[in-house]
Amino acid sequence: MTVASRRSVKSDIPSGVQYAALPYRVKDSATEILLVTSKHNRRWIVPKGWPIEGQLPQDSAAREALEEAGVSGDVESVALGFFHYFKTLKRNLIIPCKVDVFALRVTRCRKNWSESSARQRRWHSIDDAVAAVIEPQLRLLIRKFAARDRLSSARPKGSQNFG
Repeated sequence: MTVASRRSVKSDIPSGVQYAALPYRVKDSATEILLVTSKHNRRWIVPKGWPIEGQLPQDSAAREALEEAGVSGDVESVALGFFHYFKTLKRNLIIPCKVDVFALRVTRCRKNWSESSARQRRWHSIDDAVAAVIEPQLRLLIRKFAARDRLSSARPKGSQNFG
């Protein structure tokens, strides 16, 4: 679909801002990323959704991870960054969205969750996660997270990063 063929922004959505979780775990000293399939076209994505009234952005992201991937854990309060994509709404209305992404260290993975019948979830190595997602900015965020994770795991316990 070309930009020229996209229909106008839906007026009853106040903004195209969403919040996402980047669920991760460390297994055998390797960081893995949990991706889920989208409901309609089954591509690999991170759990994301609209802001939840009365919740902080990172808490909205954690809620999406629970609903879409069945995972919970410790969510960071500062976003890793953001990516853009086009969200298709009802009646094929397409709006541009900015998605703020928060790292979520998974501590619990449920066998059953609210969207388990509509989505698949799969743990991926960093390289496999980068290859699986189609949004270029999300690929960069996963790489940024992996580099940060490697740096923090290489730092001796008790050391601090000043700068």
